[in-house]
Amino acid sequence: MSKRPTIHDLANAAGVSIATVDRVLNKRSKVRESTSQRVLIAAEDIGYHASGLLKRRVRESKPVKRLSILLQRSNDEFYERLGAAIRKACAQETQFQFETRVIFMDEVTPEYVTEQIIKESKHTDGIAIVALDDHTLNRHIEQLVEKHTPVFTILSPLSTNTCTGHIGVDNRKAGRTAAWAISKLAKTTGKVGILLGSHRYLNQDIAEISFISYFREIKHNFDLLTPLTNLDDDTLAYQATKTLLTKHQNDLTAIYSAGGGVRGIIRALKEAGKSRQITLICNELTSCTRLALSDGTIDMIIATPVQKLAHQLSDLFAESFSHKKYRPLAPVQLSVELHVAENL
Repeated sequence: MSKRPTIHDLANAAGVSIATVDRVLNKRSKVRESTSQRVLIAAEDIGYHASGLLKRRVRESKPVKRLSILLQRSNDEFYERLGAAIRKACAQETQFQFETRVIFMDEVTPEYVTEQIIKESKHTDGIAIVALDDHTLNRHIEQLVEKHTPVFTILSPLSTNTCTGHIGVDNRKAGRTAAWAISKLAKTTGKVGILLGSHRYLNQDIAEISFISYFREIKHNFDLLTPLTNLDDDTLAYQATKTLLTKHQNDLTAIYSAGGGVRGIIRALKEAGKSRQITLICNELTSCTRLALSDGTIDMIIATPVQKLAHQLSDLFAESFSHKKYRPLAPVQLSVELHVAENL
């Protein structure tokens, strides 16, 4: 029967003194975070019997910071997955003990979002948010940042330049990638429909502009139609797609969805019997879009790397809390994930 590791074994494995291990275990005095982490890792490696206590002690020694993450649409699978990933990433933070509260906003008007920010600001140390660009909302964010409350935008930036930072995909590349895909995958030339939630989501606005600019730069016989907005709503997206199919029933060759509401687009295409004829490029891999990709309704999905975004957001919060003086952080632009039927 193997001998149970002792405190001496743990100290040797961690490369510290027995007294240091004792301080970590019993909180007798402060130990550097890096040293505590080294002791904890060594304890888990050698199977030390009190590794659970060590883990608790290390966590208890971290400064506590409360975070409010304001996302959209509680019934949206993408946002549910993003919220869960952010909670998990923040729970793994090594410098701070993050208490993370995720709020899903089913109403996306700037007035409602502003109310939520004001409400959360009363009991939080940091905020991350997905929102439409709006001058009133921006003003309240500016006031928060002036009080040294870090505010990060997720997915879609805001026009105020006082936010602590932004994290999302490179929307210029996303839009140009969608255009490239249509130019290569469309079965015939013809009219191309463009759908987006709102031009006030600056990420979608940038993607749409970049989509159009790609076609300006190449020789082509596609006719890009005036973009239609759907507020990222499935019903409105369904109606917009029906409108495209009715007006351009003989020469609509492709659709690019720069925002949400994809379930409605899929429904309209299938009802019209056009799911295999019209090239569809959309955003985010969900159970619905995965199925539509596998059955040929969707030709390519341009997705946000959710896990990477969540961990980067946690790191940005930790970096902002680590500085005694407030300073804005450079925006983080992530590369998109591309999904086609063959790489599911």
